[in-house]
Amino acid sequence: MVCVYAICKNEEQFVDRWMDSMREADQIIVTDTGSTDNTVQRLRERGAVVYEEVVRPWRFDRARNLSLSHVPENADICVCTDLDEVLSPGWRAALERAWQPNTTRAKYLYNWSHHADGSPDLQLYYTKIHSRRGFFWNYPVHEYLAYTGPVPEHVVFVEDMVLDHYPDPIKSRSSYLPLLETAVEENPTDTRMLYYLGREYMYKKQWQSCIDTMKRYLALSQWEEERSAAMRWGAYSWNMQGKPWEAARWYLRAIAEAPQMRDPYVEFAQMAYQQKNWPLVYCLTRQALSISEKSKNFANMGYAWDHTPEDLCAIACWNLKLTEEALEHARRAVELTPGNERLKKNLQLILTAMGKAPPD
Repeated sequence: MVCVYAICKNEEQFVDRWMDSMREADQIIVTDTGSTDNTVQRLRERGAVVYEEVVRPWRFDRARNLSLSHVPENADICVCTDLDEVLSPGWRAALERAWQPNTTRAKYLYNWSHHADGSPDLQLYYTKIHSRRGFFWNYPVHEYLAYTGPVPEHVVFVEDMVLDHYPDPIKSRSSYLPLLETAVEENPTDTRMLYYLGREYMYKKQWQSCIDTMKRYLALSQWEEERSAAMRWGAYSWNMQGKPWEAARWYLRAIAEAPQMRDPYVEFAQMAYQQKNWPLVYCLTRQALSISEKSKNFANMGYAWDHTPEDLCAIACWNLKLTEEALEHARRAVELTPGNERLKKNLQLILTAMGKAPPD
């Protein structure tokens, strides 16, 4: 039996889309944590089993564990999603093809955000599909599914299964920072919470707090790709404080930590673009473009894989008088994002300068 389970609060607007997406499951179970709109009624009308629970003080892990407790013990596969997410059609068949008798957890592609044209932006791999026993949710926010089963974990990758996230743009994340601070108070050496806390400080423009927290994180963590990301957020925070030389030092460390990822090269190139350091922009974007595979272990920022590195490289080439190469990269940028007027104008400018197109 395949069972989908979720938590929700005031998400009436997503009910029909979510239920349509999840209908391949044998059972859909939702734990509502205090909706004041018609979410509960609409879910029940659409066939979901809904429990209404109060979680005080609020913690995401407590809510998720309550939700999991309502999943029947005889469920074979548990699929945890949120109501602002959509599974690709045919997901159940794809999941069953990959699932084996000893499987504990499944990994699948997660599109966390999207461009205006609907194409994926930030991508990573999720593992929120699991067997019924031996799991619990941990951490008050950015909660993680922890395994405590008696046998070693066996994780399978599910081809042709994609989960898309379409969040409510006005939904507040104001609870995240205090919950993360609580998590770090509870366990000061937990690298996962330190990383997320440092990143949250960056989101809140608390630049020095981000840097200080990332230093604490880096003293403890061994995960190279996440370490690289921590260094990138620290670099960004240094640059926002008007210290680009410190930012450059942190970006170089980020590249050294995960040279196989495009992200640190592109973010460093974006800062170099601000400084009009065209040789540095050129070198960084050329190296980024030489990387052809996304990470399967960490989040891949959309701007590292859309037109951005091609565009930056084209601009650098133009300023370095590498006109033929500028044309090549400008064309690729337009091919990647054909609806972008600025990219098309840049391409037209290069073509006109080379005498390959009539002036406007």
